[in-house]
Amino acid sequence: MGGKQKVKWRGVEKLRLGAAEADQPGGELSRAHQDHWASSSGNGRGNVSCNSSFPTSRFLRASMPLWLVLFFATSELAQKHQWKQALPGYQFRFPRDHASHPEYKIEWWYYTGNVSAENGRQFGYQITFFRIGVDARPANPSRWAVRDLFMTHLAVTDIDERKYQFTERINRAGIGWAGASEEAYRVWNEDWEARLDESGCHKLRAVESGFGIDLQLEPGKQPVIHGEQGISQKGPQPGNASHYYSLTRMPTRGVLKMEGKEWRVAGFSWMDHEFGTSFLEREQIGWDWLSLQLEDGSDLMLFQLRHADGSRDSHSSGTLVEPSGRPTLITARDFEMEAGESWQSPQSGAAYPVSWKIKVPRKGLELTVKAALANQELRTEKSTGVTYWEGAVIASGTLKGRPIWGRGYLEMTGYLGTPMSKLFR
Repeated sequence: MGGKQKVKWRGVEKLRLGAAEADQPGGELSRAHQDHWASSSGNGRGNVSCNSSFPTSRFLRASMPLWLVLFFATSELAQKHQWKQALPGYQFRFPRDHASHPEYKIEWWYYTGNVSAENGRQFGYQITFFRIGVDARPANPSRWAVRDLFMTHLAVTDIDERKYQFTERINRAGIGWAGASEEAYRVWNEDWEARLDESGCHKLRAVESGFGIDLQLEPGKQPVIHGEQGISQKGPQPGNASHYYSLTRMPTRGVLKMEGKEWRVAGFSWMDHEFGTSFLEREQIGWDWLSLQLEDGSDLMLFQLRHADGSRDSHSSGTLVEPSGRPTLITARDFEMEAGESWQSPQSGAAYPVSWKIKVPRKGLELTVKAALANQELRTEKSTGVTYWEGAVIASGTLKGRPIWGRGYLEMTGYLGTPMSKLFR
C-alpha cells in the first residue's frame, strides 16, 4: 500500500453506529516512545515475514442477541448432532488452523492494534469475527437453512482526539452473505473480511459510516499456543475449554479512516483465534483479558475468570512471550490483576475498572495498565447482545528492576447483563 494512492471505501448500509468522546484523560506515550513504535513496526528478532511458512447482499436484520442464538444451539435439535469438544491432544498446523473449524460450535478471529499516523497521531482498532453454530446438520437442505450465524464487531479509537466509534453486523452463512473458509483462511461478513494473501500476510478490510480499516499485517513471531496439551482449559469439566493461539506482535501498515478522514498508519497488531464448544462454568460470570506488547520485544497475555462473588477462578491463566518468541505458561498462581480506578458508562450504567496493577513475581514484572481512553464500551444489541469494554491501553512499570513501557488492549465482560457463563456453556 505504498505511495499516495487513495483507497476507495465501499459504502455499506448502516446497521448500528456508536460514538463516544471521553470526559477524562487516559494514558499518554512520550514522543520518543511514539517514534520507536512507528519505526519498529517492520520485521524484528524472531519475526516471520509475509512469505514465510510455518512447520508442521443484504444484512440479516434479525435483532437476535447471542443468548437467543445459543438457546437454539443447545436445543434438542442441536444436541442430536453434537458439536466437537475441545479436548487435550490437539495438534496445531499452520497456516491451516487459521481457517475455520465448523465442527466446533463457537469460533472467533480477533484482531486489535495500536498504530500511529505519520504525524504521530495515535489510534487503536479492534475487529472481531464470530461464528456461532446453530444447527450442526440442518435437516432442511435449503441454502437459507441456518447452520451458523456470523457476527462482527468493528471499533476505532482516536487516542489523541479522544474519540471512539464502533459498529456491528450479523448475517447468516448459507447464502453467502457471510462465512469462513475451511481451506484457505478467509472469514467475511458482507464486504468486511480478514484473509491470508499469497505472501502469508493477513489482510483486514472493514469500513462503515466514515470509519474503518484497510490494513496489512505481517505474521511477526510464530504462533503461540496457549494453555497445555493443545487446550486452554476454562473449568474443571472436560470440554469446557478452547483451542487457542495468538500471533502476538504483527507489524502493521495501511490506512485507517476516522470521521471521513484517511490516515496512513503503522504499528503492531495482535491476533487471537479460539474455537471450542463450551467455554465456561456456571459460576463464571465474565472475564478480564489483557494483551500487551512491551518495548523490549516481549509480549504478555493474561485473563482472569470472575465469579459472581468477585473471586477469581483457578483456571485463570496467561502466557509470557520472550523477544525470541519462546512462550512461558503463566498459571493463576503466577500473576495478580488488581483493579484500580473505575469508569461508569453514561450509556449502559456499567462500571468498569480502567486502570490495573499487574504483577508476575517470578518474572520480576510489575506494571500499571491504564485505558488510553475511558469510554471504549461496545453495546452490541443487534448482534451478540453483549455490552462489554474493549479498548487500547498503555502500560508502564519495571521488568527485573528496569523501567519498561508498552501498549496493548484490554477486554472486560460480565459487568452488565446476562452472565457470560450462560452464553458460553
